[in-house]
Amino acid sequence: MYGIHREAFNDIYLNLSKKHGVTRFAESGFGWKPTSGGEGGTFTLDASKIISAQWSRAARGWEVKVLSRDSNEGIIQLDGFKQDDYERIAKLFKVWYSINLESKEHALRGWNWGKAEFGKAELSFNVANRPAFEVPYSEISNTNLAGKNEVAVDFSAPTENGPDTNGTLGGAKFRGKKALGAKDQLVEMRFYIPGVASKKEKNDDGEEIEDGEQGEEQNAANLFYETLIEKAEIGEVAGDTFATFLEILHLTPRGRFDIDMYENSFRLRGKTYDYKIQFDSIKKFMLLPKPDDMHSLIVIGLDPPLRQGQTRYPFLVMQFKRDEEVNLDLNMKEDLLETKYKDKLQSHYEAPISVVISDIFRGLSGKRITRPSRDFISHHEQSGVKCSIKANEGHLFCLDKAFMFVPKPATYISMDSIASVTMSRVGGAMAASRTFDITFTMKNGQNEHQFSNINREEQQPLENFFRAKGIKTKNEMADDSGAILAAALQDEDLASSDGEVANRGSADEDDESVDEDFKTESESEVGEEFDENHESSGSDSDEEMADADAGGDSDGPAEEEMAERPKKKQKMAK
Repeated sequence: MYGIHREAFNDIYLNLSKKHGVTRFAESGFGWKPTSGGEGGTFTLDASKIISAQWSRAARGWEVKVLSRDSNEGIIQLDGFKQDDYERIAKLFKVWYSINLESKEHALRGWNWGKAEFGKAELSFNVANRPAFEVPYSEISNTNLAGKNEVAVDFSAPTENGPDTNGTLGGAKFRGKKALGAKDQLVEMRFYIPGVASKKEKNDDGEEIEDGEQGEEQNAANLFYETLIEKAEIGEVAGDTFATFLEILHLTPRGRFDIDMYENSFRLRGKTYDYKIQFDSIKKFMLLPKPDDMHSLIVIGLDPPLRQGQTRYPFLVMQFKRDEEVNLDLNMKEDLLETKYKDKLQSHYEAPISVVISDIFRGLSGKRITRPSRDFISHHEQSGVKCSIKANEGHLFCLDKAFMFVPKPATYISMDSIASVTMSRVGGAMAASRTFDITFTMKNGQNEHQFSNINREEQQPLENFFRAKGIKTKNEMADDSGAILAAALQDEDLASSDGEVANRGSADEDDESVDEDFKTESESEVGEEFDENHESSGSDSDEEMADADAGGDSDGPAEEEMAERPKKKQKMAK
């Protein structure tokens, strides 16, 4: 590739790589090669693709930043030059590439306010006409309107594979290549943009016309948001949309999102938030029949989790009506369908929408669909049981190798990490006789997961399932059965056969009338309280109390208060 004349520089880092290499410039272009034992492979760029170059101070010395014509390559950063190398590099760029190496100084004032400018390949934040920092569009994974005047920008997270599939470090074909630089990295940035702004008109090449008429004024934050989506190509993926589903109800995060499915990713489009999620991020995929015989749930486990500001969502929970069917023709070329997705996808679907979405997800992502275990059937012949995590109600599903609680907080518990499960009663005697709790103790000894308010009828099916899966089970309910029974019998003794104690809610309604009658006959109060021979009960007063409470609620005052109130009514009757 290189001609006779070439210039070489050692200890240069490509795109914030962890290890250095050698950079060689020649008339036909330049290249970078890692040193022995370095990561990745060789990177080259043809001279015809170089648009501009910039010299500035950087992390490891001085940097040459090259802007490429290839949209996949974007910006190439070569870091690690010495200050004395400027004259030498500027001359070869001028002679070989006919490009001026522009020297730029960064703003060092430390201000957090300035002017944002959208370049061809990066967003530049300028302070006093000097760049404070630049954000390459290739590093932006998502953006959302976080408020009326606030825009949130999410950055690409590191991938598990590191370099791309072709072995090119950072390279030109890798979106989010700076994510390989370090373990700690910036994942979100927010811009506060007040006021209004006008969108400039563009020519046929997409460039803004300086002297053109100003468009209609709109919120400046909205304009920034729309421009960033356009520049960073957020939501746009290579290839056509294979399938689209509109207004899908999501329980976590709550809202309705349109789902667009592509070859390597899918997109959630909502009124406020817009996400693009790679299929590689899907770690779990579950299809769960909700125990109401009306809905089905699709649960998708993500790593890294979905982010909305400071909130992280490791699971997506979608809800569908079981009787809602969809008629869909897959938007995919026949040759692609017959070669890459043969026996994985169909050209036409006509089935319940939850089944269609799960089948397409499985075909495109290659992920296995997890369903509830056949070894568990609840007392009501369902796959899940109703319960609560603290104040959040939901359903706990028994899978073959794990337990899943949905919708909020979506909790996944692998059976391999469970040390033991304890079944116990918590609460008052009567309440505990109808419901019980289960607590999962984990092997790491740090976390416990407690599910409460489970119907007493589900005890035996759950206990049988735990034992079938070899989970150590402790039943504390058998130990306190005698105390529960005694407390229940005591409650029955305290309650009259006419339901006087149980239906005592109307006693609260008699408070004002009792006070008025009490004041009119206050002279006999001493005799009632201090006379040992004073009658405290009578058939007439009992009948009156029963009549007063006949239509009352069960949520009345305590029994100690009820013991005094009949006395006042007896006295009033006299």
